[in-house]
Amino acid sequence: MAQDKKIKVTLVRSPIGYNAKQAKIAEALGLKKLNHSVILPDNDSVRGSVFHIKHLVKVEEI
Repeated sequence: MAQDKKIKVTLVRSPIGYNAKQAKIAEALGLKKLNHSVILPDNDSVRGSVFHIKHLVKVEEI
């Protein structure tokens, strides 16, 4: 059942002006534009990536 969990990640702040690594993390997660949302599996890898850009995104559990 744990594999069925998903999270919705929405880019709410622009990565411009922040570390370039953070912009690459947002792009790797599939976030292309401001207010763009993606649904991702809730696992340690995704949670770690989201942690690095937590000031740029909004996360909702589905």
